[in-house]
Amino acid sequence: MDIDKLSHWFNIYKEPSLSGRYIHLEHITPLLNSLSKKVEIALLGTSENNAPIHLIKLGNGPKKLLFWSQMHGNESTTTKAVFDFLNMLTDSSNELSERILASCTLYIIPILSPDGAKAYTRLNYNQVDLNRDAQNKTQKESVILSDVIRDIKPDYAFNLHGQRTIFSVGDTNIPATVSFLSPAGDKERTITPCRKVAMEIIAEMNSVLQHHIPNGVGRYDDGFNINCVGDTLSDMGIPTILFEAGHYKEDYDREKTRSYIFYALMTGVKYISDKNVTGDQYEEYFDIPENGKCFFDIIIRDVVVDNKNVDIAVQYTEELSENHIKFIPKIVKIADLRKFYGHREIVGKKRVISRYISSEIDRVQIVPEIALERELLKFLLKDELFSTELRKS
Repeated sequence: MDIDKLSHWFNIYKEPSLSGRYIHLEHITPLLNSLSKKVEIALLGTSENNAPIHLIKLGNGPKKLLFWSQMHGNESTTTKAVFDFLNMLTDSSNELSERILASCTLYIIPILSPDGAKAYTRLNYNQVDLNRDAQNKTQKESVILSDVIRDIKPDYAFNLHGQRTIFSVGDTNIPATVSFLSPAGDKERTITPCRKVAMEIIAEMNSVLQHHIPNGVGRYDDGFNINCVGDTLSDMGIPTILFEAGHYKEDYDREKTRSYIFYALMTGVKYISDKNVTGDQYEEYFDIPENGKCFFDIIIRDVVVDNKNVDIAVQYTEELSENHIKFIPKIVKIADLRKFYGHREIVGKKRVISRYISSEIDRVQIVPEIALERELLKFLLKDELFSTELRKS
């Protein structure tokens, strides 16, 4: 893969109509209508709340690749990158795209959980996590994906997700901007031939990403759960590559991360297109550090609470409000946090944070932790360090 060309291609093919974290069916419908003039688009069925689920098919090569995104509706970064990827693949003047489509047939479900995407939630309309429904298949979306896998019999599966801001590369102060996993197919986490194939592809993607986000790639935990789709596919002998789109500094809209997912998709698919992937070169997969959980969104260092020097960790919760995602700061830990890192760190200079509850709040029964949170948020708001909506530095 030409490292320099990836950035150039992303700038050319980035889909301008998709941005931010809130991506749902209404955003991609015009894109599907436009794509239908170039590629095959089929209606697979409907979700539990009767929203359409589509399958995009392009290419006519013998290698069959299946992709699905937004199995969790609030994990939208990979969906944006998929449409950037599609813009490149449908450019008939691009020689690499033409080579890929001659050797591969790609099947893409852009949003598997349209109800979850609309509500901006991990769960579907019935409050079920589709990634824990691979065996029982209690939900219409799960049945649709299972039927597609059965009918297509993919040679490779790309399971596209997003991850929280808490993840680090190992125990370092580097966020896991992209993480990969070759899921286990049994509780012993046996390194089977199909896992080796997935590992080899992941190793190639990692080698390219290291040029763009040095040390910023992590390896997701491969604990086995047969109810998960990736684990089920590995058990079936299908090489499965799980993506986790994570955090990049000051990139809460995940636009920088989007570019790295595009790079990885292009690298992985080109590698499959060009080679007979045997899994013989899988060992470098284990050079990728496992994810740690060393980050909070904000750490306020060295403040005094109850006469003790402590650090205060703040984590954003994401809330959908008037078709926008708001990032609401919540205190999650008060302790000595020297082994943790903040995506943003504030020096408290031993400022005393009082547990004093104002007379107005006195009228309501509130536990001390909530009172502390209000007091701290007043302190932060007063100093204009952040607001209830994400402040971009």
